[in-house]
Amino acid sequence: MAAVGPPQQQVRMAQQQVWAALEVALRVPCLYIIDAIFNSYYDSSQSRLCIGLQIFLRLLGIVVSSIVLILSQRSLFKFYMYSSAFLLAATSVLVNYYAALHIDFYGAYNTSAFGIELLPRKGPSLWMALIVLQLTFGIGYVTLLQIQSIYSQLMILNILVPIMGLITELPLHIRETLVLMSSLILIFNTVLVLAVKLKWFYYSTRYVYLLVRHMYRIYGLQLLMEDTWKRIRFPDILRVFWLTRITAQATVLMYILRMANETESFFISWDDFWDVICNLIISGCDSTLTVLGMSAVISSIAHYLGLGILAFIGSTEEDDRRLGFVAPVLFFILALQTGLSGLRPEERLIRLSRNMCLLLTAVLHFIHGMTDPVLMSLSASHVSSFHRHFPVLFVSACLFILPVLLSYVLWHHYALNTWLFAVTAFCVELCLKVIVSLTVYTLFMIDGYYNVLWEKLDDYVYFVRSTGNIIEFIFGVVMFGNGAYTMMFESGSKIRACMMCLHAYFNIYLQVKNGWKTFMNRRTAVKKINSLPEIKGSHLQEIDDVCAICYHEFTTSARITPCNHYFHALCLRKWLYIQDTCPMCHQKVYIEDEIKDNSNASNNNGFIAPNENPNPEEALREDAAGSDRELNEDDSTDCDDDVQRERNGGIQHTGAAAAAAEFNDDTD
Repeated sequence: MAAVGPPQQQVRMAQQQVWAALEVALRVPCLYIIDAIFNSYYDSSQSRLCIGLQIFLRLLGIVVSSIVLILSQRSLFKFYMYSSAFLLAATSVLVNYYAALHIDFYGAYNTSAFGIELLPRKGPSLWMALIVLQLTFGIGYVTLLQIQSIYSQLMILNILVPIMGLITELPLHIRETLVLMSSLILIFNTVLVLAVKLKWFYYSTRYVYLLVRHMYRIYGLQLLMEDTWKRIRFPDILRVFWLTRITAQATVLMYILRMANETESFFISWDDFWDVICNLIISGCDSTLTVLGMSAVISSIAHYLGLGILAFIGSTEEDDRRLGFVAPVLFFILALQTGLSGLRPEERLIRLSRNMCLLLTAVLHFIHGMTDPVLMSLSASHVSSFHRHFPVLFVSACLFILPVLLSYVLWHHYALNTWLFAVTAFCVELCLKVIVSLTVYTLFMIDGYYNVLWEKLDDYVYFVRSTGNIIEFIFGVVMFGNGAYTMMFESGSKIRACMMCLHAYFNIYLQVKNGWKTFMNRRTAVKKINSLPEIKGSHLQEIDDVCAICYHEFTTSARITPCNHYFHALCLRKWLYIQDTCPMCHQKVYIEDEIKDNSNASNNNGFIAPNENPNPEEALREDAAGSDRELNEDDSTDCDDDVQRERNGGIQHTGAAAAAAEFNDDTD
């Protein structure tokens, strides 16, 4: 078979995109029905039977709409084909009934609601128009239901029979009989088609049930929901639902303004435009589904914003593309926490603006997390290109200026409260993070400019970052207190309490635990380095080797591990920050005060220092013991490495939860 050319591939891709867009459009009405059912009200003064019937119909509508929402593409198209056929049949019956019983051919003109004459008073034009209309309905009905040729002709003739009675001017009771018989035949045919298709519906439902049960048993509920979420393109459905709803409301509001102002111009004043925008924003989050739709729109905006910033700063990290996930999740949690959809319109607009300020600070914090690794990699790799450094420095400067401007504007227009205090604290924290990143960047750039080993560089970087972490921890404690005050005295809720617990765990407890562990690792590493013997002066020339970590020669001094390997003190200390084993043989670097100065010392190449007479038998015993220790320690080291990798992976996966917890305990 010949290979498919690029034009055919483009056509195929275009067809797939068209089908995907059509599938999304066909699922959107289900959300409209569900949203209308949830937002509808019933009169409590009615009888219990009526109330129970209304509740049953609402539950039935929600269940049917939910099932249609998650149908496969083929089943969805068939459902709409049959629904359209039934709608055409019902419309045809109504047209026959109205034409045969309510149109007065010898009376007044048949006019529309706008006063425009559509049909003449009498004559063949009206009959021909009705015949063409009914033919269209009949052909559409038999085509969508895929009825055979002979039966399709009979069904079209059945639809046209009442019009024939109208043309021949039969008596009224005969025309009523013709309309009734035509309607009964059409209903009977529809029921018959449904009965024939019931077998297909049963097997399709059974297949879907077995498939869902199999996926649930194999993959679990979470993967099943994720697969359904991606298969039906639920975020796209939410976006289309929210945007079309807002567009329809905007059209209605613009029409009302034009009618109220009695003007034909499409331009309105600034005050009217601002009122329209406020009304659209208020109605855009008046229910849970509309909040989800707004979250989907925010997700799209944040996703492309993150991609633009990544392209601007030149980052290729895949983990940095999560802004389109973190931003909508944070917005939805804020909306649930503050009860956004249940507030009055005026309060809803104020609360939404506050949530947006918190969301903006969260997005800025996330952008800083994207730019900081790029900034550190540029400074550590000693890249000298100005065009490579400028985008990252420009974004860092914006991350410092924007929080300052936001804090200034908010303090200029609002009085001090818990919400303003939280936003200001997040802005100050972001500015401090930017200062810490730029300080470390400057230290690395100075180290690369002088091209001399700066032994205190690691200590300076640790002191700067530790200072920033301590300040961030203080801010976390202050924010926890602010959230506790808000929950007890302003607006407490279960969601707020859960978010405060998450904030206390991720941003206080884990931060203290990791910081204390890092401090103890550094302290232990320094003690171990100081306990190891040191070689200086002329003995370094006798070694004639390089450090196995940095591959540089020993110029000033070297440290000897208990396993008789040589390293720079600074290099070995950095290694010991991560794991407590020798880089060469993976043996433990023990802290032993009784290490003898006259012990045997052989370098990486088996060098034996002069003026030393080792015992061959003792050396063999030590080598055998060392081999056993090496095998044992290799296993333990691999386990330690696996634990470290799992811990790092866990920290990456819980980053979104920590960010949500940090910005959700102070929203009022």
